[in-house]
Amino acid sequence: MRKSKALLLLLAIFCTGIVTAQAASKHAGNGDPSVTVPLGGNAWRMDKDTLGGSITKDGIADWSSKKAEFVAYVRLAKAGTFKLWLNLKVPDGASTLEVSGPGGTKQVIVRDGIFKDHFVGEYTVEDTGYIAIKIKGLSKTGSVFAEIPAIKLAGTAVDQRTAYVKNNNGDFFYWGRRGPSVHLGYLYPESENVEWFYNEVTVPKGNDVIGSYFMACGFGEGYFGMQVNSPTERHVLFSVWSPFTTDDPKKIPDDQKIKMLKKGALVHAGEFGSEGSGGQSYLQYNWKAGNTYKFLVQAKPDSNGNTVYTAWFYAPENYSWQLIASFSRPKTNTYLKHLYSFLENFEPEQGTVTRKVYFNNAWIADDRGQWTILNKAHFTIDNTGIKGYRMDYAGGIENGAFFLKNCGFFNNYTIRNTLLERPAGGGKPDVDLGRLP
Repeated sequence: MRKSKALLLLLAIFCTGIVTAQAASKHAGNGDPSVTVPLGGNAWRMDKDTLGGSITKDGIADWSSKKAEFVAYVRLAKAGTFKLWLNLKVPDGASTLEVSGPGGTKQVIVRDGIFKDHFVGEYTVEDTGYIAIKIKGLSKTGSVFAEIPAIKLAGTAVDQRTAYVKNNNGDFFYWGRRGPSVHLGYLYPESENVEWFYNEVTVPKGNDVIGSYFMACGFGEGYFGMQVNSPTERHVLFSVWSPFTTDDPKKIPDDQKIKMLKKGALVHAGEFGSEGSGGQSYLQYNWKAGNTYKFLVQAKPDSNGNTVYTAWFYAPENYSWQLIASFSRPKTNTYLKHLYSFLENFEPEQGTVTRKVYFNNAWIADDRGQWTILNKAHFTIDNTGIKGYRMDYAGGIENGAFFLKNCGFFNNYTIRNTLLERPAGGGKPDVDLGRLP
């Protein structure tokens, strides 16, 4: 009687496409190229429920809720086929998991109490680009569905160009889940004393994703732009680094601290750390996607071994320029140099969402007030992109403006260091430099 039930179970499994752990050995790799993808840097929880499962540095952990579903992304540089394994263990009982990949969904029954590879099935990839591997739990008899640190892919679609976050060296599980930052490095006559840097920024509707920093005016010692901090809070942020290198602002000697000279109404001021340290200011302002905002930064040596950096923000809703802050940076004697803009995501859980920004009309003015257009820039990326861990990055020209785009696992990327040139339109900034607040 037991043999008959076992036979019936096997027949049911093969008829429904479910693969058991015992069947895994029959599907072992046959010498095809393979990669092992750690989920700690390449996966996300799909739903908004915060309980019953999460992505940690060790992959999928504490997975007790059936509502918890997960997705991992890998970029394939070849069309073809690949076989898929889940590296996992089930601490107690047995679990049935559903795994979706390109063109198909498969089920696997797992019950091993030690980590091992469990074969899921074979998938076909019709074109190059990102694929999504989705994992959900159908049933379990134990306390959790499984602990899953990694997935393995092997087949003709896999090669050395397959892109994913390979390890956590340098905390790249964190940086990889944030996604690649993208930049514009502006070209201009660097022999000039650039005192003023002006830019216009438009975030298209639907691209104001939580965790985004749309940085308009960056320079060698700081940066100025606008952020989406939460569903209810947005900032216009201006920061200047201290000349003392540290990630802890408390370690900055008094003679190298950034000094606040003045700030605008309702502007918060203080210090920042973690990515260098220095002085920071922000205005909590509910800027709107689809509107164009103007940013202006001035840098001027004070003849006493310091440089004063001042930032102003123009909101079309208010029809006026507003002072954000003015900082004095000690041991510094410079005008503005190394001008750039960037787009970054600073919230790892939002690394699966694409966002885009336009920089419509960038200009500089020298210490005599003579304006020069910035219509040439190099497109660059951060180390997440340079290493090939994430390739969802792009920049270019659209409708006469520079644009930057990142995250969300789109397929068409822009080659690093591409030279971009926008039409010389837009007109000189309509701002009276002598009458700013």
